[in-house]
Amino acid sequence: MRKRSLAGNCGIIVFLIALVTVALAFGTPSWLVSDYRIRGAKLDRLGLWSHCFRSLADPLDQYQRRFFVGCRWVYDPFTTGYDKIRGYLLPGFMIATQLFFTLCLIGVMVSTVLVIIFFLCCGPNQNRFVMIIKTIGYIMLAAGLSGGLAVIIFACFGNTDGWMPDHANNYFGWSFALGVVGSVACLVTSALFLTEANIQMKKRKRLKESQARFELETETKA
Repeated sequence: MRKRSLAGNCGIIVFLIALVTVALAFGTPSWLVSDYRIRGAKLDRLGLWSHCFRSLADPLDQYQRRFFVGCRWVYDPFTTGYDKIRGYLLPGFMIATQLFFTLCLIGVMVSTVLVIIFFLCCGPNQNRFVMIIKTIGYIMLAAGLSGGLAVIIFACFGNTDGWMPDHANNYFGWSFALGVVGSVACLVTSALFLTEANIQMKKRKRLKESQARFELETETKA
């Protein structure tokens, strides 16, 4: 019996796309970027876990005596005053985006191990072959839905007036685009692996039926 069908092979390829795009979107700081042509812009770019400012006045200081410049981890404990504006940097929608996209990445990383097993170690003759394929499909479905929620939440609230400065000059960056591509790739991967599981189940059923007919014919001739 053939080890993988076209759906399984395509599933592996699309999975690799999902893995790369989700990982890059998770770690790169370009979900929201400022127009580089604007010289006086306060924001440079921001991601899920880091922010880069050209000159951000402390939003809690009405006299604007403190400014934040450069790139920092959002949970930076060393910069004076940075922990006090964490509520400004991480409103509720941003925490939700972090949470759902982290779940997406965890799902993809868990699936990586299973895909390696599916690609290198498992064959149709093994009892758990179909179960592994189904598991990959359902995990990637959950990852895709989580990633989709993350990018939808950020798309709805990430570039609204009242959060990051110079709202009119900000736009969604390439990290956000990779997050969208990665989430869609997760869902496509899920569909391909679940299709592969269905194909392998049908092959097993046909193989058992043919074996049963062969045994019956052999007994009849005997």
